[in-house]
Amino acid sequence: MTEYAGFWRRLMAFVVDMLWILPIVGLLLYFNTAIDSFNTLTLLEPLILQDFIVYKMLPVLLIVALLILWFWVRYGATPGKFLFDCEIVDARTGKCIGLGQSLLRYVGYLISVLSLGLGFLWIMWDKRKQGWADKIAGTMVIIHDEATVSLEQLEKYYR
Repeated sequence: MTEYAGFWRRLMAFVVDMLWILPIVGLLLYFNTAIDSFNTLTLLEPLILQDFIVYKMLPVLLIVALLILWFWVRYGATPGKFLFDCEIVDARTGKCIGLGQSLLRYVGYLISVLSLGLGFLWIMWDKRKQGWADKIAGTMVIIHDEATVSLEQLEKYYR
């Protein structure tokens, strides 16, 4: 039977994703700063910090965002979600999501982060295990199996 992926499963998938994302961020930042010989960065120099964020961090974060969006559109999951048998699907149809929904979902992730994680914690209380990103994009994360139970039947089960 198909079931919604809950908070703890999704948290573990996120931890696994951080294990491959953070080294990529580190390497990109290293090469991005090494190119310019950017050696001094202190909080006492706000212009340098602002330059670091704008010219160093934003391009790296954009690359990581594009990588995550590519995984969502192409495979319906990131490597962490693969490992925990999770799949991101359209909440109405149960089919794969496209670029538009992926972009909305990513915006939802940013909102969830800016709310100090409340958008992610919401998964624990929601009957369909949707975080704010899922609600915004009209997606849900299910445990991927070969079940033939439709989302309509799944909703009836959880009511």
